[in-house]
Amino acid sequence: MTAKDIFHDTVKNALEKEEWKITDDPFFIRSLEIGFYIDLAAEKIIGAEKGEQKIAVEIKSFIASSTTSEFHRAVGQFMNYRLALQNQEPDRTLFLAVPKDTYETFFKIPFVRLAVKEYQIRIAVYDPEKEVIVKWEI
Repeated sequence: MTAKDIFHDTVKNALEKEEWKITDDPFFIRSLEIGFYIDLAAEKIIGAEKGEQKIAVEIKSFIASSTTSEFHRAVGQFMNYRLALQNQEPDRTLFLAVPKDTYETFFKIPFVRLAVKEYQIRIAVYDPEKEVIVKWEI
């Protein structure tokens, strides 16, 4: 199991404020003989007819000296986790949680925008100070 990101509890609190029920912390998934620990799994009742929505969230702080290196690592993790989820829990949607300031700067760079679009990365933008999700980018 890996160490928790420094904003792990921040994102967990933000999800709970939006009435997500945290079901796993961390969320372990095994797919084709390899195991992964995704930071969080959560569920939310949408409505009587629509059932429930299930998500998994990989949290990143982007505080390392190289934001680009951290982005490379995050994209690799995201793609592998998504593949494992598609194999084991296809009804669970994976999100990459990124801090608001990083989203408003680094994630506006054209190459980064292209990568997010090309790799179909779903993003949950969080405000670390207010402990809220400010944007869901699908």
